[in-house]
Amino acid sequence: MEVATRVALDTPDDLAEHYTPGVAEQAKRVWDDPSVLARETVKGNSVAIVSDGSALLGLGDRGPAAALPVMEGKAALLKRFADVDAWPICPVSREPDDLVRTVKDLATSFGAINLEDIAAPRCFTVERRLHDELDIPVFHDDQHGTAVVVLGALHNALKLTGRDPEGTSVVIAGAGAAGSAITRLLLRAGYRSDGIIVCDSEGVLHPDRDLMGEKHWLAEHTNAGRATGSVQDALRDADVFIGVSAGGLLDPGDLATMADRPIVFALANPEPEVDPEAAGEHAEIVATGRSDFPNQINNVLAFPGMFRGLLDSGAPKVTPEMLLAAAHALADVVGDGLDAGHIVPSVFDEALVPALAEAVAGAAKAADQSTVDPAAGVPS
Repeated sequence: MEVATRVALDTPDDLAEHYTPGVAEQAKRVWDDPSVLARETVKGNSVAIVSDGSALLGLGDRGPAAALPVMEGKAALLKRFADVDAWPICPVSREPDDLVRTVKDLATSFGAINLEDIAAPRCFTVERRLHDELDIPVFHDDQHGTAVVVLGALHNALKLTGRDPEGTSVVIAGAGAAGSAITRLLLRAGYRSDGIIVCDSEGVLHPDRDLMGEKHWLAEHTNAGRATGSVQDALRDADVFIGVSAGGLLDPGDLATMADRPIVFALANPEPEVDPEAAGEHAEIVATGRSDFPNQINNVLAFPGMFRGLLDSGAPKVTPEMLLAAAHALADVVGDGLDAGHIVPSVFDEALVPALAEAVAGAAKAADQSTVDPAAGVPS
């Protein structure tokens, strides 16, 4: 990672223009018109990637120092695929009040915030408070990014198996950040509450269990039939399994109890919930979070295009409509290449980022969120 200027600093005139006294004129302009800041400084193309390292990849709690190289990797992807400048921010404190205050104190310098690898349930509190209290978008990739890619992939999988959202039954293993966000977005996309069952490590979530916070919400808004038991019990006659939990959760034979032509997204990393090759003996479509199997469900398919669209539109908030638009745009990029081994596009598909960016910006415009005058061009 490095900082590079976009202007020459080779002569005394360059110095006068881009340092003193030139910057004083810019400061006066910002004071008179704060919208200048996003248009003419790094703010308009900058994202803060914030992590305390408490839920780092599949490694668990490794702390902020270990989080720094991971966040640098994310910053590299944002630059490579969307030309967005991103900066790793790894605070030491884990108290929600401290994390919120830190991000709010730094927000002047950024056009958007990417929360990353913060353990549940703290991540929900931090994201929701920042969403409410900041005037720039807050995107929690473990929630929003995962949900967008899963919904896009599932859209294509349903197309291949002749299903529609309203008539599809889904079992989700994992009730943390990813599982919660996937559930919420599926409900927004037309999946029925009585067709979704969410499980945690103790089994099916239902209102008769003693649950708090996000799990309580999930129990109240899914599983209308009040099913109980284990994830294996829930899988009987289900159309779709989405795993965002722990490796080795299922035996391949558990999939034999699912409905005809089942869809299996075993996304735990590095070890999926069920062996992908063995799962293929029972499931028509199998996806994982790994790059060495077909249909890799990876957040890098979503977050570069999402941030490009958020920054280009000047939208102050991330909305469910943006997530839905991005998911459908992602699915559509696959186009005529759609088959059981190709339900998501390649991250190197040059159509991907522009498609998502346009979809997000379009959703912002439809909701009157866009602050960019098309005649003035996109912030640089």
